[in-house]
Amino acid sequence: MRIDVWSDYACPFCYIGKRRLEHALSQFADRDKVEVVFRSFQLDPSARTDETRDIHDMLASKYGMTRDKAQAMNAQLADQASGVGLQFNFDTVVPTNTFDAHRLNHYAATKGKAKEMTERLLKAYFTDSVNIGDHKVLALLAAEAGLDAEEASAVLENGAYADEVNQDIAAAQQLNVTGVPFFVFNNKYAVSGAQPGPVFTEVLDTVWAEEQKTPELQVVGQPKSQAPDAEGCDDGSCSI
Repeated sequence: MRIDVWSDYACPFCYIGKRRLEHALSQFADRDKVEVVFRSFQLDPSARTDETRDIHDMLASKYGMTRDKAQAMNAQLADQASGVGLQFNFDTVVPTNTFDAHRLNHYAATKGKAKEMTERLLKAYFTDSVNIGDHKVLALLAAEAGLDAEEASAVLENGAYADEVNQDIAAAQQLNVTGVPFFVFNNKYAVSGAQPGPVFTEVLDTVWAEEQKTPELQVVGQPKSQAPDAEGCDDGSCSI
């Protein structure tokens, strides 16, 4: 089974949804036969890497609300995160552009480290309060995820994997994805948002059951009913 997950590192629900999916997988008997692939998505492609506003002011401006309202909303999100074992430090989050972080994760995938890199980038943003739009920071995070820091730095500086990021974003647009996280199971079932664990469990069970079914043989076209000729064949089939 394959699960494609479109997400952004600056999306709190993406981190929460990731944990809920992981919890559902931990209780799934055949989890070792499930491949999870994280795909790129940007909630704000125009975001700056040198943003001076904090996350509360940014959200207040974006949604036309007061700073107090934005803080209250973030506090509720932090409570949700705590419920799945995550610590969100919204007061010190560093808003930034995530495009280069997505490029780095595509590089990590070529080294078999996409899982580790995805987790490290999300934690860096929401818990550690570092700027994941800064190349020096990203190179350090790459090393922590088990990658070569110098090679990662070269990837970031030369613009590699930009096409792969854009292809992921284009694929999301084709699926009419307007918000993340967005989970696609075997290119057939989709789960939108950080749904409760039982939702993921239900989809996992449904998709797995379908995979295990042996398709019934469908006979299309029946031979005419008549006695076989000398070769044991009529005009539609041959008998043994």
